[in-house]
Amino acid sequence: MTATVYDDRPCELGEGPLWHPERQQFFWFDILQNRLLSRDGDDPLEWQFSENVSAAGWTGRESLLIASETRLFDFNLRTGAETHVCALEADDSGSRSNDGRADPQGGFWIGTMAKRGNRRPGAIYRYYRGELRTLYAGIAIPNSICFAPDGGRAYFTDTADARIMTQNLDKDGWPTGEPETFLDFRAQGLNPDGSVTDAQGNLWNAQWGAGGVAVYGTDGSLQKTIAIPGTNSSCPALGGPYLTTLFCTTARQDLSPETIAAHPENGQTFMAETDSKGWPEPRVIL
Repeated sequence: MTATVYDDRPCELGEGPLWHPERQQFFWFDILQNRLLSRDGDDPLEWQFSENVSAAGWTGRESLLIASETRLFDFNLRTGAETHVCALEADDSGSRSNDGRADPQGGFWIGTMAKRGNRRPGAIYRYYRGELRTLYAGIAIPNSICFAPDGGRAYFTDTADARIMTQNLDKDGWPTGEPETFLDFRAQGLNPDGSVTDAQGNLWNAQWGAGGVAVYGTDGSLQKTIAIPGTNSSCPALGGPYLTTLFCTTARQDLSPETIAAHPENGQTFMAETDSKGWPEPRVIL
């Protein structure tokens, strides 16, 4: 199975794909160009911000909770109004947000990492009902944040470590016990990036540099792969009217001008119809 182009606008670092279940609309980010992107039928939509933006959860039909390099804010898609929710490493100019996703309990997990040229460690946080709490420190490149549909388990990775971890959650969505290794890619030389789960709990992982999304069962077994034309496949989402459409962002970051000229599909956003079904992204409770 090979994906086709959904949107041909090139992203320097495409990330944060989100299917809004109430709007029946797909959103994604170009982190390094400070953009939120979407489409209205054949018409491209774009919102520009003053700093890096990377991930979102929906808070209402007209609004998204957006993670930027300094804060979480509620963004009104109709008016463009921004409502501050909380600071996110606002005192550190060398960091930015990266991968993030809402959990079934209504919380929002968000990772931070160093900007280029800065070697500081990042972290993964959870925002829940007015509280931002650090979950994991010392994360170089936080990715693969997603959840079992029943809310009992979370997944995440430090791409630099090449292992996807799994974590048990309590009834309120907070981690309980220690994380364990779910998938180990170190021997294969693969770089796990963003992930999403489907309605059966299978994990769909975009693999940076490998041009594809690989699907793993709840036991960690490889189920199938979907080829993505962009080399740096960065994050998947499942959406569309029946939640059977795979969307995947890609990036031009780290690719040479010669490679981009020869393969302009890099950085574009792709889609593929699948025989699997996703589940609606949960609403974030502010």
